[in-house]
Amino acid sequence: MGFERLAMAIQGKKSNYDSDVFSPLIDFVASKANVVYGQNEQIDVAIRVIVDHVRAVAFTVADGQLPSNTGAGYVIRRILRRAVRYGFNYLDFKEPFIYTLLPVLAGQFDDVFPELAQQQDFVAKVIREEETSFLRTLENGLKIFNDAYHAAKAISAGDSPVISGEAAFKLYDTYGFPIDLTQLLARERNASVNMEEFTSQMQTQKERSRSDAAQEKGDWIILKDDAEVTFAGYDTCTTNSQILRYRQITEKKKIMYQLVLEHTPFYAESGGQVGDTGYIEANGEKVIIIDTQRENQLIIQYAEKLPSDLQANFLCLVDASKRQLTENNHSATHLLQAALRQVLGDHVQQRGSLVNDKFLRFDFSHFAKVTAEELEKIEEIVNAKIRENVALDEKRNVPLAEARSLGAMALFGEKYGEYVRVITFDPGYSVELCGGTHVKSTGQIGLFKIVSESSIAAGVRRIEAITAVAAEAYLKENVNMLNQVRELFNHPKDLLKAIESTLEEKNKLAKEIEKIQMAQAGDIKKDLVAKAQKTGNGTFIIEQVQLPNADTLKKIAFELKNEIDDLFMVLAADIEGKPQVAVMISDKMIAEHHLHAGTMIRDLAKEINGGGGGQPFYATAGGKELSGLRNVVDKAKKLMEDVLV
Repeated sequence: MGFERLAMAIQGKKSNYDSDVFSPLIDFVASKANVVYGQNEQIDVAIRVIVDHVRAVAFTVADGQLPSNTGAGYVIRRILRRAVRYGFNYLDFKEPFIYTLLPVLAGQFDDVFPELAQQQDFVAKVIREEETSFLRTLENGLKIFNDAYHAAKAISAGDSPVISGEAAFKLYDTYGFPIDLTQLLARERNASVNMEEFTSQMQTQKERSRSDAAQEKGDWIILKDDAEVTFAGYDTCTTNSQILRYRQITEKKKIMYQLVLEHTPFYAESGGQVGDTGYIEANGEKVIIIDTQRENQLIIQYAEKLPSDLQANFLCLVDASKRQLTENNHSATHLLQAALRQVLGDHVQQRGSLVNDKFLRFDFSHFAKVTAEELEKIEEIVNAKIRENVALDEKRNVPLAEARSLGAMALFGEKYGEYVRVITFDPGYSVELCGGTHVKSTGQIGLFKIVSESSIAAGVRRIEAITAVAAEAYLKENVNMLNQVRELFNHPKDLLKAIESTLEEKNKLAKEIEKIQMAQAGDIKKDLVAKAQKTGNGTFIIEQVQLPNADTLKKIAFELKNEIDDLFMVLAADIEGKPQVAVMISDKMIAEHHLHAGTMIRDLAKEINGGGGGQPFYATAGGKELSGLRNVVDKAKKLMEDVLV
C-alpha cells in the first residue's frame, strides 16, 4: 500500500486527495483560483492534477533532475506542462502559479525531506522558468489560433466557423498546443475543429516519422583505391575528376547514390553553410548533384542516379549562381558578427548559424532584445563595409596558435585541427577561423538587410537577414507597398500624420458606436427586467433578443445577476445573424434548486445545432440555426416549469 493510500485509510477518507497529504495544497490552489473545491468536477480534476504533479516535479528537481527535451528531464517537463495547461484551461491561471505552491509543499515535508526546503528557492525558480516558457508558447499559439479562426470565419458564410484540421495540427506539432485546448478555444468563439482532418494529419506525421527514421546504406563499391580526395572549391567551381567510390542508400523510401570524387569543387555542408549542388557530366550525360555532405572526412556528393559509365572522366560543375548567393550570405555573417560586437559588446559570441542561397541566420549570446536603434546601427556598419569593397584576405594551413594570435574568432560548434584557415575582411574589423566559401571582396554582397530579430533560448538571440538580389527585392516590395499606401491617402505631404489622423478618427467613431451600443444594451436590460416573471421560487427572465456582439450579451447577464439575487435567466440572442444562447443563474438559485448552467446550455444548444459549456452560474453556446432561437425559448420555459415544481 502506497503512502497516500495508507494516509487515506488511517484518516478514514474516501479519496487520497481528501487526506492531509493533499488538502493543504488543494486549499491553497482553490483559494488562489477563487473557486470552491468540491462543487465542479472539471475544476476539481484540474486542482487534483496540479497538486499531484507539483509534488512529482518538485521532489525530482530537488533530487537533481532538471526539465529537458530528452530522457527523464522530458518526462518532468511533460508532467509540469500538463499541470500548467489544466490551470490555464480550467482555473484561468494566465501567469506562472505552480511555483507558488513550493512553500506549502516544503513545509509539509520539512521533517522527512528537508532537501526540498533547503533548495526551495532553486526549485521554485526552475518551475517558474518552465511555466513562463510554456505560457509564452501558449501565448504564441493563441496568435496562430486567432489567425486560423478568422480564416475559418471568412469562409463560413454565416455558419459556425470550422477551424481546419491542418491549422489545429500546426498548433499541436509546432507550438505544443494540445488539441483539447484548441477545441476549447474554438467553442468559446462558437466555432469547432475539423477533427477528421486533424486525425489524418496526425496519422500522416506518424507514417512520415517512421519513414524518416528508416535509412539503409549499401557497401561502398571501390573504383579507384589509391587516390586521395582533394577539394578545389575555394578556387574554382569546375573540375575534372573520376569517381573513386559509390554506394546506394535508401532514405525516406527513396533510392539515392553517394559518390566520392577524386577532385571535387563541391563544398560539403559544415560551419552552418549548406552543401553545394550542381552536376557532373561525361559522354553527353548529366548527373545532377542534389547535395554535398561530409562523412568520416570524406566529401560525399548525393545523386538520384548513377552515371552510365562509372569509369569516365567527369566534368564537375557547381551551381555557380547558388554558390555565389551562398557566399554573399556567409561573408555577410562575418560582417554581422563584427558589427554585433561593436554595437552590443564583446560578450557577443556565435551560438549557431545557417547560411544558404536565400538568407542567413545567426544565433548569438546576448541577454536582451536588440532594439530597433541597435539593429539600425548594425545594418549601417555592415553596409558601410560592403560599400568599402574590402578585399578577402584568406590564409590557409595556418597553425592554430598563430591564427589565435592574429585575433581570429573561432566559430561555435566547430572543431579545429593543428592547422586552420583564417578569413579576414579588414584586420581591424573581422578575423575568423572558417572553412566556408566567401566573396572575393565585400562589394559583391551588394546590400544587407535584417528581416527579423528574436529570442530562441535563455540568453540567445537570433537574427535573420538577406543580401544582394533578395535584399533588393525585399526593399522594392516594401517601397511599392509604401507607394500604394500613399496613393490610398491621396499622396499627403506627411503620410505618417495622415495615418495617425485616420486611426484617431477610427478610434473616435468606435467609441461613439460603443456608447450607442451600451445605451441600447441599457434599454434592452430595462425591458428584460420589466418582462421578468417573479414567483416564490425566483425571478425568471427567458427572452429572445437582438444584440450587437457577444460582449454585450455577457455584460447584460452579469449586470442582472448582480441586481437580482434569485435570478434564473436564459437569453436567446441573434448576434449579427448568428445564434448564441446564454444561461445565468444566481448563487441562491443554484443552492436551492441544484441547478447547473453548463448542463442546461448543452441541452439548449441542440436547438440551434451548436454546442457550448460553462460554469454552474454562467454558460454560453453558439450554433448554426438562427431559426432555432424560438425553440430555445420554448425549451427554457419548460426548464423553468421544472424548477417551479
